[in-house]
Amino acid sequence: MPKRLPMTSPTLIEAKTVLQNVFGYQSFRQGQAEVIEAILAQQDCLVIMTTGGGKSLCYQVPALCLEGMTLVISPLISLMKDQVDQLLTNGVEAGYLNSSQSMEEQQGIEQKALSGQLKLLYLSPEKVMTAHFFQFISHCKISLIAVDEAHCVSQWGHDFRPEYTQLRGLRHTFANIPLVALTATADPTTRFDIIQHLGLEKPHTYLGSFDRPNIRYTVQEKFKPMDQLIKFLNNQQGKSGIIYCNSRKKVEEISEKLATRRFSVMGYHAGMSVQQRETVQNAFQRDNIQIVVATVAFGMGINKSNVRFVVHFDLPRSIESYYQETGRAGRDDLPSEALMFYDPADYGWLYKVLLEKPESEQREVEQHKLQAIGAFAESQTCRRLVLLNYFGESRQAPCQNCDVCLDPPKKYDALLDAQKVMSVIYRTGQRFGLHHIIAVLRGLNHQKIREYQHDSLSVYGIGKDKSQEYWVSVTRQLIHLGLIRQNITNHSSLQLTEEARPILRGETPLELAMPRLNFSATAFIQKQQTSKHYDKDLFARLRFLRKQIADKENIPPFVVFNDATLQEMAEFLPTTDSEMLAINGVGERKLERFGPPFLQLIREHKARRA
Repeated sequence: MPKRLPMTSPTLIEAKTVLQNVFGYQSFRQGQAEVIEAILAQQDCLVIMTTGGGKSLCYQVPALCLEGMTLVISPLISLMKDQVDQLLTNGVEAGYLNSSQSMEEQQGIEQKALSGQLKLLYLSPEKVMTAHFFQFISHCKISLIAVDEAHCVSQWGHDFRPEYTQLRGLRHTFANIPLVALTATADPTTRFDIIQHLGLEKPHTYLGSFDRPNIRYTVQEKFKPMDQLIKFLNNQQGKSGIIYCNSRKKVEEISEKLATRRFSVMGYHAGMSVQQRETVQNAFQRDNIQIVVATVAFGMGINKSNVRFVVHFDLPRSIESYYQETGRAGRDDLPSEALMFYDPADYGWLYKVLLEKPESEQREVEQHKLQAIGAFAESQTCRRLVLLNYFGESRQAPCQNCDVCLDPPKKYDALLDAQKVMSVIYRTGQRFGLHHIIAVLRGLNHQKIREYQHDSLSVYGIGKDKSQEYWVSVTRQLIHLGLIRQNITNHSSLQLTEEARPILRGETPLELAMPRLNFSATAFIQKQQTSKHYDKDLFARLRFLRKQIADKENIPPFVVFNDATLQEMAEFLPTTDSEMLAINGVGERKLERFGPPFLQLIREHKARRA
């Protein structure tokens, strides 16, 4: 096993000299000095620092102070190249190994590493976990290991990558080498996971603020999105920006429409060739174009500091994704805009797609994250507070730089409503999710409520005078204010925070926004979803039939009929063509192609019940 290199304990003074002489910065940014000092003292570190906050220097500076070579694990090939190019420009010997290189190029880099020429070697996680890598690296002098985008190691993170879970092997191989894990986005659960999975030993943890005060967050109700987008862009006066969409088709449509309006724009998505994508990326980096319309495939590792706006044409799939993508604006700390267009139907579509996946713990995580971003979009609480409290940064003072603060909704005295919600959470043991809490609050006669005898609690039905949507709005506002938290590791159960105590005791006033009941994904989904009073046995048989047909046709099951359609069949029991066409999701073409066996199954089921 490689031993820790003999150290002469470089000091922070030496590190500052490297910072000034090599990188040209006169002083450290917030958090950098303490992290670098801990690394030089041979401590493991966990670094949570915002996009543009200077994470890279936290390991690049120590790498030049320590003897030997620093390994940097990163999933982003484009970022590896950018960082290596920048280091080489600064006179630092650096290289990378990944799938974009030829065998000869990789062998050349390995020879440089073996000869001691390289100070930093960037690698993809897939490249690390090979027998060849461990054989090669055992002959190198390693002084430090940095794992970038460390949230990828956690299933609770927004970009879980199974290959990252194997990186613990580095800790076993280099037991005495300091390991630093870095990311811009990690909630408390993900941070705990990073420490466990990477085997960090009593790490020095730097948790910077998640706040990006120079970014103004705005959500607009989507009604004529193309017109809304063009109006926004006309006010940007040729500034650099990114527009994110959820599909390749939409990227192409929007970029073409904007080009006809003479905007300086190009599209970017994973379906394009590597050369096409590089052309777009280089044009944007060099300000040859102002706007990129892209899927989430664009932007990872982009070091462009003067992006002035990020638009989400569609709802992102998580708050982490939204935060990371909006964080690409204003890296120079100048005022920037983050605009999202939101339609509850977009949420409903993403939710339906998610339910097509097999039931699993991972699907549950994704549902939690989708619900959180939907709640953010519908929030009537300061947008920044929603983001900061989501990441565990407790704040209650509004930012005055988001649409909710600049155009506040109507407020009301919500102390009694808050006490009702909190009392139900407390009395039910802080073990249940939002919908169960609201069902108890409204006094519904659900089987689960009866099973747990929650219908016998004193709080049962204390909110029956208000609607489901009303209580969803109130509860979400309490979550956004940090008075209630959702425990993602326990089925998103609601739990009271310490800040809830004075509210429960009535010791402090509380104002909330009057619930908006016409702008709710919850209401949309309830309207779209079929009743839950469907025949569960028939539903299971319909799913089995669907799988048989899908396998025979060599297509995904949801292409036949999705779950919502099967549920509706199991509720209304159609037995004729006209009845089947009345089911949502059954058109004439699908009826002709797939309908007969489903109709036959339903007729047989009804006959057995008769």
